[in-house]
Amino acid sequence: MSKFDLKHTIAGSLAVIALSCSIQGSASAGNIIRQALPDLTAAIKPDLPSLDPAMMLEDGSVVRLVVKLGQRRVFVYQGDELKGNFPVAVGRAGWETPKGNFKVLNMEKNPAWKNPWTGDVIKAGRDNPMGERAIDFWTDGRVFAAFHGTTNESLVGQAVSHGCIRMRNADIRIMYDMVSMGTPVIIEP
Repeated sequence: MSKFDLKHTIAGSLAVIALSCSIQGSASAGNIIRQALPDLTAAIKPDLPSLDPAMMLEDGSVVRLVVKLGQRRVFVYQGDELKGNFPVAVGRAGWETPKGNFKVLNMEKNPAWKNPWTGDVIKAGRDNPMGERAIDFWTDGRVFAAFHGTTNESLVGQAVSHGCIRMRNADIRIMYDMVSMGTPVIIEP
């Protein structure tokens, strides 16, 4: 039985108890339900992971990023409320952006970029292909995938990267201030 079915079975049982007590003229239906409720709700509680306080805003809601690769957009949610969405460029064929559930591993303003083929390092600045911000969310221990700015904003909206998620510099600056270390990142097809 699923937790959904169990929840509705419990709700139905409580309604039967209340109806039975009212038919019998008992005023204790509420007491019976209140006594049974802690045991019944324990049976339907989902197993949720503990929350990292760094991922929570002042009102207690969790911020998360949801990337929809097919739409070429990233959506920023605070709890269930959509706080913003931005167009993105994603990995090209053979270099697809990884799909799955991740979290923010590292955040950097004005990052340097190390060419993975030559080892050359390009410092922060106008010629740096990382743009003004980088938010790492995946690694194989050698290379990272990240949200980052770009020097060629005309490519945003296309599948052109080596797995990273490119954003307009103005957009990555906004999103950078909305997330923190550990923020969940969900990447969907």
